[in-house]
Amino acid sequence: MKIMVFLHGTAIIHATPVGTTREEMVQQSLRRDPAVLDYINYVSAGRANEKLAKWQQQGAEISYLSSHENEDDVKKDRLVLKKYGFPKGIVYFRQREESYKDVVESVLPDIYIEDDCESIGGAEEMTSTHFSQDTGLKIKTIVVKEFSGIDNLPDNLEELKKY
Repeated sequence: MKIMVFLHGTAIIHATPVGTTREEMVQQSLRRDPAVLDYINYVSAGRANEKLAKWQQQGAEISYLSSHENEDDVKKDRLVLKKYGFPKGIVYFRQREESYKDVVESVLPDIYIEDDCESIGGAEEMTSTHFSQDTGLKIKTIVVKEFSGIDNLPDNLEELKKY
């Protein structure tokens, strides 16, 4: 089973002081606070690293989708993933004229996990809302609230498939 998870806002988030609410993080993103653009200092969204490791231990092949479009910024994502012990996996990103949809459709994961893009425009900005009908039938999409992480998703892969 192949699982692809969007990075920014879903699996990793900008570093904030302890006690910052999800709603405050959305506002920081809307304002483009410096922390939002400090990609090298991003942190795991909750225990996303542990959740993905559990799925990998059950046989899932994990990959990631970055919001970045150049290798230098993607290197920062890879360093954050390594720093927080995320499972190894390819970090995909858009190149040239590609859209997120194009990247996901080229990988064709069984499950694609993304956030609701609240701070950047909502459903119109989500990858899955642009899938063709055919692709939408092939990929199980799971949408979580932006900056809330994936901690609440099932640990068991069989349950995740039905989520």
